[in-house]
Amino acid sequence: MKTLELRLPVFGSIVATRAALGFGAGLLLSDKLSARKRRAIGLALVALGVVTTIPAVRTVRSHLHDLSSRGYQSALD
Repeated sequence: MKTLELRLPVFGSIVATRAALGFGAGLLLSDKLSARKRRAIGLALVALGVVTTIPAVRTVRSHLHDLSSRGYQSALD
């Protein structure tokens, strides 16, 4: 079993970048703004989300801990 330990600011930045990606995608699909503004803002937010994906994945992977290597035993053992 693995556990993930993240400090609040790290967790917050990962959530914010995922939210930007989702909001940008939603904006691209909506019709609330003019097509030009919607496309510019939506593409910028999607680009931000895509660019920050690799650092976010690296951060999460670096904070994953294998419980068995730390001396913990699974409840299933």
